[in-house]
Amino acid sequence: MSAAVHEARAARPSRATPMRSLTGTGGLIRLILRRDRFLLPSWVIVLALIPINFVAATDSLYPTAAERLAYGRTTGNNPTFLALYGPLYDTSLGAIIAQRSGFIPVVVALISVLTVVRHTRTEEEAGRRELLGATVTGRGAGLAAALAVTMAANLILAALLTAGLVAQGLPFAGSLAFGLQLAAAGCVFAAVAGVTAQLSEGAGAARGTAITALGAAFVVRMAADVGGAGNELSWLGWLSPLGWENRLRAYGGERWWTLLPVVALTALLVAAAGLLSARRDVGAGVLPPRLGPADAPRLLSGSLGLGWRLQSRALYGWLAGFAALGVVYGAVAGGVGDMVKDNPDLAKIFTRLGGQGGITDAYFASIMSMLGLIAAAYAVSATLRLRTEESAQRAEPLLATPVGRLRWASGHLVFALLGPVAGLGVAGLAAGLAHGLDTGDPGREVPRVLLAALAQLPAVWLVAAIALALFGLAPRLTGGAWAAVGVFAVVTLFGAGLDLNQWALDVSPFTHVPKLPGHAFTPVPLLWLLAVAAVLSALGLLGLRRRDLATA
Repeated sequence: MSAAVHEARAARPSRATPMRSLTGTGGLIRLILRRDRFLLPSWVIVLALIPINFVAATDSLYPTAAERLAYGRTTGNNPTFLALYGPLYDTSLGAIIAQRSGFIPVVVALISVLTVVRHTRTEEEAGRRELLGATVTGRGAGLAAALAVTMAANLILAALLTAGLVAQGLPFAGSLAFGLQLAAAGCVFAAVAGVTAQLSEGAGAARGTAITALGAAFVVRMAADVGGAGNELSWLGWLSPLGWENRLRAYGGERWWTLLPVVALTALLVAAAGLLSARRDVGAGVLPPRLGPADAPRLLSGSLGLGWRLQSRALYGWLAGFAALGVVYGAVAGGVGDMVKDNPDLAKIFTRLGGQGGITDAYFASIMSMLGLIAAAYAVSATLRLRTEESAQRAEPLLATPVGRLRWASGHLVFALLGPVAGLGVAGLAAGLAHGLDTGDPGREVPRVLLAALAQLPAVWLVAAIALALFGLAPRLTGGAWAAVGVFAVVTLFGAGLDLNQWALDVSPFTHVPKLPGHAFTPVPLLWLLAVAAVLSALGLLGLRRRDLATA
């Protein structure tokens, strides 16, 4: 055989099997578990314990079948409860627990979104995905590992919840269905986040898109359930994954086949995420970034202009969400009085949660605390954009210019400061106007509800200050800001229902906000919150000035 033939064969491409896309998934799963060895078990255990602890409290409120039947006729079918928590399919203890926990699937879905984006798009944005890709790791391994860990955590949550409820004496079938409701919401929106992580180049945009999808699903589910079984819009529930998991009917004649669309949609989204991941470059998004004009206007010059360019789109999305929630919460406020009129014990819980005024005022106070938590999540996101810019090494070239560190930080912190003002203002105006039009007195209701919304700002700014302090003093621990939001959310949303001691309720800064409307305005707690926020912010900025820039 001639030398030319040998050379031709040597030049042919190798027939060896190419490295599979999922090669290295197991190693990346172990890496994620090691990085989240504290965070992952924490949210799984806490979210499992909340409904379990509801059992004793609810049983003490409604110890007899007659009282539970009265609950089902009034509170359980009240438009406000239906909108916030979903339908009540039975008057058993388990069914009441399932309805009262109706907001937890939204929390599970949100945590799942944040987890998947953190271990996919955030890793790419920081440059760590490219380094791992240089090892024996397939293109789809990172996405597969993030989805596998997140979905496994949701299934473990379902198992723990099922075991805990059965140990409390509730039926196994209903407990399993309830656990799967939570897992279904988490798995679907983990897959949604897997898709959004492929669409854009930024982790913030991926999170924002996925959270917007979650908010839209929640609003559709509320519209479907607010009128009860006879609601002419109940068919909308089949357009929302959160509506599907509700229709599993835990403790109310379980319909297991409703899990089929959940499984099908999850599988479809996972397949779409894998296909999109294989068709794009590492670090790039499927949707190319829009090119800006050649010359920037003077408005976009300087650190504030840069902050606006990076933060404005996310702010628009959050404002739209605040407006939608304000309209919904204001529209259902009129029926809240009927919810507790036949149960003094439940009225005490609402009064403890929302102040000493009327029940409707207490409802608004508790709803404003919820909106305050959402605003705190936005404030943390806006603050930690500083960490994203630093870890992606985009801050270092900027700081090599005459722009100082504090000036650079101020371009982002102004959004953490004023963004919640705009968001809570929009929500308060929308809720007050919707409730005022319902009662026929918008001139009275709008100022009251708006003030109640804006009263949450000191607590929101305190949470943002925690994020800034961690960024300045311990940048590798900035994830603790999200953990703080989670702790405050659990205490604020579920603390009163769990009959926690006052010292435990005081852990959340939102406990110290005056319970407006319906309660006397006392500025002293707000001043204390502002003082603590100012101290934490000063420490964070001082730490930022003195420390070295971090790249990981």
